[in-house]
Amino acid sequence: MTSTEVLSMYENIAGLTGKMAVAAQIGDFDALDRLENQCAAAAVPAIGGVTKLEGAARQRKIDLLKQILANDRAVRDVTEPWMGRLNG
Repeated sequence: MTSTEVLSMYENIAGLTGKMAVAAQIGDFDALDRLENQCAAAAVPAIGGVTKLEGAARQRKIDLLKQILANDRAVRDVTEPWMGRLNG
């Protein structure tokens, strides 16, 4: 993967996880499921590793990863209590 492809992949995943957070917050779990599958598919190219980035590209990747993690936390803030009620 080129550095442009790596950043494009992370941009796409960040966008999808942002949509996942919104879907979770409004309780649209069908959309959340669809988006989760799209996100998993978008991440497939990273399975074998990605090109090492330098400088501004590296910082952009870090910023995107932080955004992805924050979006993931927002989804978990909604879904974990719900899953706890199902298991309890």
